Amino acid sequence: MGFILDPLYWIVSGVMVVIHKALSPVFGEASGVTWSLSIVGLVILIRTLLIPLFVKQIKSQRALTALSPEMKKIQQRYKDDRQKQSEELMKLYKEHKTNPMASCFPILAQAPIFFALFTVLNGIGKNPPQARGVLTTELAAQAAKAEFFGAPISQTFLGSSNTTVKIVTVLLIALMSLTTFTTQRQLMVKGMPKMDSSNNMMLQQQKIMLYLFPVIFAVSGVNFPIGVLIYWSTTNLWTWGQQFYVIKRNPTPGSPAWEELQAKKAKKEGTTPEAPTEESGSVATEEPKGQRPQPKKKKKKRK
Repeated sequence: MGFILDPLYWIVSGVMVVIHKALSPVFGEASGVTWSLSIVGLVILIRTLLIPLFVKQIKSQRALTALSPEMKKIQQRYKDDRQKQSEELMKLYKEHKTNPMASCFPILAQAPIFFALFTVLNGIGKNPPQARGVLTTELAAQAAKAEFFGAPISQTFLGSSNTTVKIVTVLLIALMSLTTFTTQRQLMVKGMPKMDSSNNMMLQQQKIMLYLFPVIFAVSGVNFPIGVLIYWSTTNLWTWGQQFYVIKRNPTPGSPAWEELQAKKAKKEGTTPEAPTEESGSVATEEPKGQRPQPKKKKKKRK
């Protein structure tokens, strides 16, 4: 596995070292601020590169929402034949050029980076600190001593008896779980079209993610070095802000955010808000109400 993971160690440590060198004249080489901002800078770079995947994710989610009635028909028609049901659903996805897995692409793309960062920071926390990629033994020893609000970024909740470390890790784990919950809830409350919740697979999956992911972060976070918690908390904040912008500026047709946007536009223009059609979720305009009908000219009878 070394030939696969080693390049990732070099990329992650390389980005951190470059940002560290750029910030050293400002905050100092051994400063915890410098090393913490190096991790934040790594997040910003990765998430900026992942924006095309995020756009693809949004398009896929909206396409699946539009196909929801067709998917439900197929599920009902072939409820006793799982294989045929899967074949028909795949045919439907192919016909409309959408992929249900596209919503997972940003998470899957981040997973190797996250693992590489965890390994690099875990090496920093060893005694003595271990070099990884571009990170030399000297820099690893320096990073191991760097502090985030008085807690070394290489320490974990379970691996330290330091009270400051435990307080900082608990706060970061709480932030990580809270941002995960609010991001998912924001999507469900504002960003998803209104649909029947009694028999909707997509909505049920969203509800599971709403409560399951924060619990996973809370349980696994006690094993993460503080540097990894900084990385993941920053990633969650970025995701929340990015999603907030999309929901606000370009909401899914039929969602509460879309209805609010149409109401604002209608109020500004003095017209009636537009409504999406049931079949495709596309927008259909209504005739303005309250207009006086134009009088029709009557033809004069010839004598």
